[in-house]
Amino acid sequence: MENTHYDALVIGSGAAGSFAAKELTEKGLKVMLIEAGRNITSEDFNPNFKGPKEKGIQLWARAKAAITGQHIQSKVAMYGRQQRHLFVNDRENPYTTPADKPFLWIRGKQLGGRLHTYGRMLLRWSDYDFKGASHDGKGQDWPFDYAELAPYYDKVEKFLGIYGTKESLPNVPDGQFMGDSHLTSTEATFKSRTHERWPERNPIPWRYMPPNIKRVPQPILAAKETGRLSMRTNAVVRKILVDPQSNKASGVEYVDRETKQAGVIHGNIVVLCGSTIESVRLLLNSATKQYPNGLGNSSGTLGKYFMDQVPSMIFGTIPGKKGFETDNTHPADPFYGVTGGVYVPRFENLDKVTNNQFVRGYAFQGTIGRLYARDDKDAKFGIMGFGEMLPYADNTITLNPHKKDAYGIPVPHISCYMHDNEKKLLKAQTEAIKEMLVNAGFELEFCGSYLGVEEFGKGAFPDADWFSRMLFRMNFRKSMCMGAAIHETGGARMGDDPKTSVLNSHNQSWDIPNLFVTDGSCFPTGGVSGATLTIMAVTVRACEYISQQHAQGAFK
Repeated sequence: MENTHYDALVIGSGAAGSFAAKELTEKGLKVMLIEAGRNITSEDFNPNFKGPKEKGIQLWARAKAAITGQHIQSKVAMYGRQQRHLFVNDRENPYTTPADKPFLWIRGKQLGGRLHTYGRMLLRWSDYDFKGASHDGKGQDWPFDYAELAPYYDKVEKFLGIYGTKESLPNVPDGQFMGDSHLTSTEATFKSRTHERWPERNPIPWRYMPPNIKRVPQPILAAKETGRLSMRTNAVVRKILVDPQSNKASGVEYVDRETKQAGVIHGNIVVLCGSTIESVRLLLNSATKQYPNGLGNSSGTLGKYFMDQVPSMIFGTIPGKKGFETDNTHPADPFYGVTGGVYVPRFENLDKVTNNQFVRGYAFQGTIGRLYARDDKDAKFGIMGFGEMLPYADNTITLNPHKKDAYGIPVPHISCYMHDNEKKLLKAQTEAIKEMLVNAGFELEFCGSYLGVEEFGKGAFPDADWFSRMLFRMNFRKSMCMGAAIHETGGARMGDDPKTSVLNSHNQSWDIPNLFVTDGSCFPTGGVSGATLTIMAVTVRACEYISQQHAQGAFK
């Protein structure tokens, strides 16, 4: 492998890397896909897992995970112990934060990355996201608009087979849906009662990709079919190599995760898709004499303007409704179960200022009546809120020079906290969802965020034992700090000006012409919905440009 020269090296195999491999191989390039984690097998998705698959407090399962090395990963909001092996071991993958700015870095290191644990919600962003700074003057606009990205959204959705409903809402544009998604009867009640009282609030069914029964991400399977894809798992890339004469990336240096042996892979193009924090970390660790503060960091912005959405959570019951509803739109996946739910798009500060306490807004996603409940118990709801964090120069990813991982790479030091705008937004966010659920006739058990937890009626998880409930109350705020949304973006942002951004409008490094970054680190803003579909579309768009430039001999 070290003696083979590839047209392109793709680092990472998740949302960005899988599509980069597909697009480049289908356009004739010989590609090496490099994944730091292990390969996956059918045993990773064993449907015969012993124990309940419902997700709830699961205190004892979380405690066991924490004791055995997953003290961070076990804080995932909708934790399911049958999936714990698809999250990293925190002892083996350390990072640091300031003592007063905790951050939950939730990760999966295997072929496909977090595609095996995310909710499969795939929502388009709009110009309220891409051009938000033009309206409120906060941050930096994207270097393209929605119309430019729409054809690439189309391509991704058609390939994956997305389900959703046409709603004609400008802030969540309709997509290419292969079928309708559906609401439960109680979600439909929530929708009608909410819209009746607040016409500007428009709950809709999830837009989602059904579970992938083949498990290996579909774009990787498509890339394999071309015969032009090579893959290397268990290869931890620790440095991007640059030829000082040509100022071009020449390959990568990696460490075998199992043998700890170092190696080099050569390529004409490097496409970095390692996930937001890992990609920034790698660029920082690839510093050269010409770029002493990180590869391609002539702007000084690498590692700055890091964001995650501001999370909140609310649970409760539906009086008069027992048990739980099942959605038969698709057969239940033997490992993951069923998919679906309700989504409340952002409604604050869109075309006009509706709340002058903060800029931007928030959205909600969750399920009503779908969570497991015994036939003699009231049906349940569980909803998370996601508020937009503005890009701040002091929310950063840097390297910790005093701590290294098992492969000799300095660990990332993540400093991300809510500023005054986000604190005000978060308070409004929790009040809004409470009033919507009460208006629908539902009963609240608890609602909370990093700012605190509020209990109602019988309190949080009333059927759990007293010790579990006590520990829940003690640890709730820690489990809802920054990072809990798992929607992190920024740190290597795109822009129109090389003085204020790391990448140009095609995800190309301003400084290293054959280096591209297409994962969430390229985002100039953080939005209120999941970034996955946008990461995929941005990657497809960037790879179209790469292949065109490659055909013209730009990277030789």
